[in-house]
Amino acid sequence: MSTAAPPLAGIMPEHVQFYHDNGFLIVREVFNAEEIAALATEAETLISRTELIDKQNIRCRWQDHAETKECRFDCFDPVIDIGPVCRYFAYDRRIFDVLRAIYDDEAHLFKDKLIFKPPGATGYQLHQDYIGWQEFPKSFITVIVAIDPTNAANGATEVFPGYHQQGYLSPKDGDYHHLATEAIDESRGVVLDLAPGDIALFGCFTPHRSGSNRSDRWRRQLYLSYNAGRDGGDQRDAHYRQFHEWLVKKYAEYGKTGVWFR
Repeated sequence: MSTAAPPLAGIMPEHVQFYHDNGFLIVREVFNAEEIAALATEAETLISRTELIDKQNIRCRWQDHAETKECRFDCFDPVIDIGPVCRYFAYDRRIFDVLRAIYDDEAHLFKDKLIFKPPGATGYQLHQDYIGWQEFPKSFITVIVAIDPTNAANGATEVFPGYHQQGYLSPKDGDYHHLATEAIDESRGVVLDLAPGDIALFGCFTPHRSGSNRSDRWRRQLYLSYNAGRDGGDQRDAHYRQFHEWLVKKYAEYGKTGVWFR
């Protein structure tokens, strides 16, 4: 079976089963060109917000250039409070309908990020999104909304199907962990090739990684994460309070103090 479902109206039980069996699903043509153009315009506006892009602002994430090792801005986390178009996508019924089919329950937004991944940006090592916090929902699903065409050359996400059925593969100590490549069969990797307007979904136990952006174009994607209603309901505000407390503590361990959120 193809790894991609047809446009939204064509999602069938076999596509939901594919997600449960493999831990990911691609759905094509969810958003139209006009919607994606609005999202791209907002991304351009947000990256000009120099009053926000500061290494002391814990809203911001940073990645080194793969060759020069220059530390550069990469991501806003969260983003929907500063980006109304991002918020439009985060609460769009089309995403909720897919999640409702997977959860057999209503979905609640848990986390939201806008990742820019400019040319030269490094990728993320192999990991699972789950963190061993008591409050962290096991139903956590991330939905990628592609703004730019995405493939291996510009650092697309690569998922490893089936391993989600083994649960969390790292210590449940409340920290973020990379996975050793020995934990998976690298030949089973599926690169999430996406066109603008496509979405991809994967669960918090699905191992995934991304390569460096070796192209001359950006790989902008909106990352929206959700949980099932039965798995804690609306937790976004509580999550970000906990997440920010955790970040402040972690930064202090590395000597970075005086951080703030704006």
